[in-house]
Amino acid sequence: MTFLPSVIRAEYRGGFRIHLTFNDLSEGTVDLRPLLDGPVFEPLKDPEYFRGFFVDGGTVGWPNGADIAPETLYEATTSAQKRGVRQSHRSTKVRKRIARRVSMVPQRRDSKQR
Repeated sequence: MTFLPSVIRAEYRGGFRIHLTFNDLSEGTVDLRPLLDGPVFEPLKDPEYFRGFFVDGGTVGWPNGADIAPETLYEATTSAQKRGVRQSHRSTKVRKRIARRVSMVPQRRDSKQR
């Protein structure tokens, strides 16, 4: 079985950047501006609307129904890491503690999360 990434946390980092944490506890910040192509993504080009994202179904979505596949987000995050963009590296002990905390925090599904 191959790994199926799932977003468990997303934090706004300015512009069109979101810091993502995945179910394997890998994390990194990715600029989504290059992915905002097509009619469903037009509203997201407004920075205020972009900030209205939320985590739902293992990915990042917006009130207009737009979302980005978690595999795409994971690839963008790991690609950034390969290019030398700073990412968080935590010890196994710390990662397990974070996983326990994350599993106890319910995900918000409303657009006023930010």
